[in-house]
Amino acid sequence: MATPIGNLRDMTARAFDVLAAADIVACEDTRRTGRLLAAAGIKGTLSSYHDHSSPEKRARLIEHLREGKLVALVSDAGTPLISDPGYKLVRDALEENLPVTCAPGPSAPLAALVISGLPTDRFLFAGYLPIRNQARRKAIEELAGVRASLIFLESPRRLAASLEVMEEILGDRPAAVAREITKLHEEVRRGGLAALAAAFGEIPAPKGEVVILIGPPTDTPTADAETLLDNALQSMSVRDAVATVAAETGQQRKEIYAHALRRQKS
Repeated sequence: MATPIGNLRDMTARAFDVLAAADIVACEDTRRTGRLLAAAGIKGTLSSYHDHSSPEKRARLIEHLREGKLVALVSDAGTPLISDPGYKLVRDALEENLPVTCAPGPSAPLAALVISGLPTDRFLFAGYLPIRNQARRKAIEELAGVRASLIFLESPRRLAASLEVMEEILGDRPAAVAREITKLHEEVRRGGLAALAAAFGEIPAPKGEVVILIGPPTDTPTADAETLLDNALQSMSVRDAVATVAAETGQQRKEIYAHALRRQKS
């Protein structure tokens, strides 16, 4: 069941009904969910449940479901399972043939996409990037050829560094950075990745939860460039092959690089 990502009034009437009817409310932080219940005048039985909960805790919740009790799963903010706890519990419930349904509502990635100004017909939500630089680069490289808008969650402290690496690998694509969505200080900055990386690199790390959105690649290498690239990759590293083809064709280095990564996968 989804809970507000900032504005309490985004809580749906159905969600309040579910909380009121629930025998147990499984939540990340009982204090935070307790305040939500108190604001609605609901007295409920809260049970802590998060990604680090023991299998025994999950088994107890499944047992409650077997007994016919209503267990409402919530995260601190937004929709459970979407970069929040819940997948293992839902999986176990389905394996037991127990009914699972959803009371939909707020979700930071979708809310950010809607106000980003980027294409929405195809998108890929990639969650949080790895913390270590090499793993982060690899994760971004794997997504370079995806012809869809990309959505990431990121720590404010790593925002500037991530934007810089994204621009280096993906090129200066249209992008947006959204934070504090639905809250008093909601902010969305739009522009190319290079400009956004420079802007956030010159200021202290912003406060609040951050969503990074990147537009899809706009150009693809010509057939001639593809042939040259295929030939070059037979005797050169990816970096040298891309540089050679870009110099010979005058095409965007970033797009040739993305195409080279797609070639390697296939």
